[in-house]
Amino acid sequence: MIWYPYEQMKTMREPFQIIDAKGVWLKTPEWEMIDSISSWWSVIHGYKHPELTEAIKAQADCFCHVMLGGLTHEPVQRLSDKLRSFLPGDLNYCFFSDSGSVAVEVALKMALQYYVNQGERQRTKVLALTHAYHGDTFKAMEVGDDADYHFILEAYGEKKDVIHIPAEIPALEEVFEKYHQELNCFIVEPLLQGAGGMRMYDVSFLVRARQLCDRYGVLLVFDEVATGFGRTGNRFVADLVLPDILVLGKALTGGYIGHAVTVANQKVYDGFYSDEPEKALMHGPTFMGNALACSAALKSIEIFEREDYMAKIHRIEEITRREMEGFEAPEVREVRIMGGCVCVEVKDAGCLKGYQRFAGVRGVFSRPFLNCMYAMVPYIISEEELVRVLDTMKEWFT
Repeated sequence: MIWYPYEQMKTMREPFQIIDAKGVWLKTPEWEMIDSISSWWSVIHGYKHPELTEAIKAQADCFCHVMLGGLTHEPVQRLSDKLRSFLPGDLNYCFFSDSGSVAVEVALKMALQYYVNQGERQRTKVLALTHAYHGDTFKAMEVGDDADYHFILEAYGEKKDVIHIPAEIPALEEVFEKYHQELNCFIVEPLLQGAGGMRMYDVSFLVRARQLCDRYGVLLVFDEVATGFGRTGNRFVADLVLPDILVLGKALTGGYIGHAVTVANQKVYDGFYSDEPEKALMHGPTFMGNALACSAALKSIEIFEREDYMAKIHRIEEITRREMEGFEAPEVREVRIMGGCVCVEVKDAGCLKGYQRFAGVRGVFSRPFLNCMYAMVPYIISEEELVRVLDTMKEWFT
């Protein structure tokens, strides 16, 4: 029996059975639905993209996987080289893993060991945002601030090494003044906090964070698992403010196969580069640098650049603003739009009960959470298809 994610198995509704998928459409035995959330924000090119499918098939004809311990291969070398030229600044050193959560764990481990390697063992604290979400593994849960995980973590007692603040500059300045000697990193979902409620904030907060991290010698970590590859309307938020460590996943492979990467700058890499074996990063996911995933990622990035996906994303935002800005209903608290994301926050989460089925029979797959009805569509969506998604959202209230 399948144990489904984020569900109370005793009371969950029967999930939609998918028998085929193409473009933005998911096909069930009864009807077809536009996937308005891109399979958890990852399938940016849509389903059954012929070039991505062929890239995976071609690599499978050669080999599917070899470990990176003592071995290497061309796809992982090419992807590392591509990311080095594709990413801003000196984000040059790629440590691959198999999921965003693990990539976050690697980033946190890197940040802590960076200072341990320099003899600064007092830097045990991590700064993060309230309402943060960084994944479901344990350290990722700890630096997150997801209410669903609080009762689990309480079994371990009070969080002693994680500090949460709102995305407000006065709070940021205050915490750096008080704790800067104990901090090893500040980890953020830049500009857009996803699973914490599609919360959006201004880039000025990140600019100030970069200044304070530089002043006090704290590493800045961007978790762009969800925000990377254009979702905020920026290629990467790292193009605006440069972090020391960048975490990518989800859309890295176009959502075709699980893979993630933790990318470090020169300073962080140099903190591990030594004749002393104990200063090495002792981490190694079995499927890191998987050849199929690397081949998919290379093709995904090629398509993203060649087809000018940033123009597609700006058009999605333009249409969304045209259709949704000014929308009001008694149940709605706020409509938020950024790049390829729109969120309708309601006053009472109970009013969203039944929306998934309502949308499904109207040809839209959606998955509201907390008090948020939202869409993060594949970037290949047509204007007609996008308007259908947005009209379905509004129709629920009207």
